[in-house]
Amino acid sequence: MFSRRPLFSLSLLAAAAAALAPIAVHAQAAAWPTKTIRVLVGSPPGGPSDITSRLFAEQLQKRTGQAVVVENKPGAGNNLAAGVVAQSEPDGYTLVVSPDTVVTTNPLVYRNMPFDAKKDLLNVSILASFTQLLVCNPKVKADTVPELVALTKTQPMTYASGGPAVPGHLAAEMFLQKTGARMQHIPYKGPAPATTAVLAGEVDCGFLATPTVMPQVQAGRLKALAVSSAEPSELAPQVPPLAKALNQKDLDISFKLVLQARRGTPAPVVAALEQHAAAIMAMPEIQARLRNVDLKAVGSTSAQAERTMQQEIARWAPVVSQLGLKMD
Repeated sequence: MFSRRPLFSLSLLAAAAAALAPIAVHAQAAAWPTKTIRVLVGSPPGGPSDITSRLFAEQLQKRTGQAVVVENKPGAGNNLAAGVVAQSEPDGYTLVVSPDTVVTTNPLVYRNMPFDAKKDLLNVSILASFTQLLVCNPKVKADTVPELVALTKTQPMTYASGGPAVPGHLAAEMFLQKTGARMQHIPYKGPAPATTAVLAGEVDCGFLATPTVMPQVQAGRLKALAVSSAEPSELAPQVPPLAKALNQKDLDISFKLVLQARRGTPAPVVAALEQHAAAIMAMPEIQARLRNVDLKAVGSTSAQAERTMQQEIARWAPVVSQLGLKMD
């Protein structure tokens, strides 16, 4: 007769290891961070995501005592950077700051996304929000939003954006849906060439990033009709909000910059990131620096960010569906 003790011992060891595994994970999470943190950005240097990421990373490094490195990985509507995080270890050491479009509209637009934004990415905190500025070439015979809407119904008109499915494109399409205005979309490779096209009169108007176009507005080379938010922009306080211009109080075409981690990141790490994000975004100097580029600091919890993304998905799905926009 053979002894069952070795098998019994192995079973005990396996059970003990299984019981201790969560404790080990929790201990590692409680010690976070113990090494360099990467923060990816899906746009080139100088854009809203990049500016916000660098301000956040600088303060996170001071607060944690660990190096925080920002890496720009532009392309595919911010999908390249987000994809790195979606396929990373869920340990809180690889993060991304993305516009909400990565979760809300990209899955509806891109046929071959290499990850599932809702399943693979955890929305840790909404760091900031931003809007777009509706500008037109001075030759356009409309000085208010209602005048522009009426003009589009009497003659062919065009609008520029920084590319398909970017915030400026989406803002313009929601504007058209809400007002019945008719304008043809002319996409460009970024807000700078789109602005140049409106300046040259090649395109009539455009919803474009406020910091990009405000110098041209102030110089009289473009005229600003509205900001896309429900509230005035501190960078352009003289320009009416679209909600007021159209007398639609609930109209708020704003976008969010979201700090994201791999879903499955331990709860203690997520809680730490939430706390750091809230504290950093509440700093007066951070808020002031963001206001200078027309960004509003937020610093939400993960639960708030998750709920907001679900609301934004529901808001933008009909717009994307009507556009029938598909990209590879």
